[in-house]
Amino acid sequence: MKLTSLLLGTVFLFSAGCADATAVKNTTSDTPDDPYVLMELFGSAYQLIKQDYVEETTDRQLVENAISGMLSGLDPHSVFLNQEDMEDMETSTKGEFGGLGMEVSADKGLVRVMSPIDDTPAYRAGIQTGDYITHIDGESLIGLSLTEAVKRMRGKPGTKITLTIARGDKEPFDVKLKRDIIKVDPVKYEAKGDVGYIRVIQFSDHTSDKIKEAITNINKEIGKDKVLGYILDVRNNPGGLLTEAVNVSDVFLSEGEIVSTRSRRPEESMSFSAKTPDFTNGKPLVVLINEGSASASEIVAGALQDHRRALIVGEQSFGKGSVQAVRDIPGFGGIKLTISRYYTPSGRSIQAKGIEPDIVIPRAKLEEFPAVRWMDEKSLPGAISAEEGKKAKDTIAKETAKKKAQQAVSKNKGSVASSDEKDTTPATDYQLNRAIDILRGIALYQQADK
Repeated sequence: MKLTSLLLGTVFLFSAGCADATAVKNTTSDTPDDPYVLMELFGSAYQLIKQDYVEETTDRQLVENAISGMLSGLDPHSVFLNQEDMEDMETSTKGEFGGLGMEVSADKGLVRVMSPIDDTPAYRAGIQTGDYITHIDGESLIGLSLTEAVKRMRGKPGTKITLTIARGDKEPFDVKLKRDIIKVDPVKYEAKGDVGYIRVIQFSDHTSDKIKEAITNINKEIGKDKVLGYILDVRNNPGGLLTEAVNVSDVFLSEGEIVSTRSRRPEESMSFSAKTPDFTNGKPLVVLINEGSASASEIVAGALQDHRRALIVGEQSFGKGSVQAVRDIPGFGGIKLTISRYYTPSGRSIQAKGIEPDIVIPRAKLEEFPAVRWMDEKSLPGAISAEEGKKAKDTIAKETAKKKAQQAVSKNKGSVASSDEKDTTPATDYQLNRAIDILRGIALYQQADK
């Protein structure tokens, strides 16, 4: 690769060509961007650090720091990866890795949470999309690279860590977590009455196969002809593999473009289209997104929205519409470099815009208000009383007893519920409940229109 050759050449130049700081020539302003002049500038700085920095530094340390700084100045997702980082990244894309369980990015010199991953220490501790991590165990992260910050958050499973979180206008606060082996099952599913619910946590290897398996099992449980439709939940899904985003979209599409990428070099631009029949035979589909839905999640939502295959509900997505490629640098590791942008089938750029839902459903809690009955039939003067037969009286008595038993069970459950239970549990997930209502409405409308 030309990029690899350039970087290796630069490393060689920095190591072997830094003779003396006094050797730099005074250059006129006519050639301020001449690459050879700039290399001399770098060599001078390199030599001064080697000679005068308060602590001894190695050549590898300085060169790796230089490359990290060069990449971090481009965008939040371009980073240098040493050999250890490369191994960690390969492990994470396979769905099992150590750490806290959240996707992070660099933002204004701080670490910003893109999305916590379901059923991980970060998720259970209440870490939210948009949180800034300012300190780890009391030590500031300002000035550290994203790679270094991530390394500090990793550690031996079972060990404890304290993150200082800045959230909106609130005072910064500490969150204590325990590191764990993060085993990500990319797909969860269940039948919700006559609706199939599929939760996609991450786009890792074989995610599309697991979605097909989920649909097959839901159809068996409910009955294929009785399933009204499906809800695809990609809330707080940080993304993953582009190939799996395409494959997941293809599960629900029969034809047409899914996503395209446009690079500065035309030969690196790509387009991906559906190749297989709709696995659900066109049954109604609702996709749930929120501000933590990023990258691959946005590709799926954008493709299904543009083809009018699904109704997108929830909140505007994250807006990570750039493509990163990992380029190997043999003997050193590699770099993850942003090389292009994503575009939906209609030509919309996802980058820094995200996907707008067709129906906005904010996060909320459904609260029940007691009905105020200031007048009814029995309160009217002279109202006659009801007269029930014996069978009706027995039925009413049984229903009353059943209701009291249910209330007792509910009361007991409430007394032992965790105080930090999240709003996305099935009973309290307002967005999911509204999505189910919408899906049933679509299905009923389609049935009436036949």
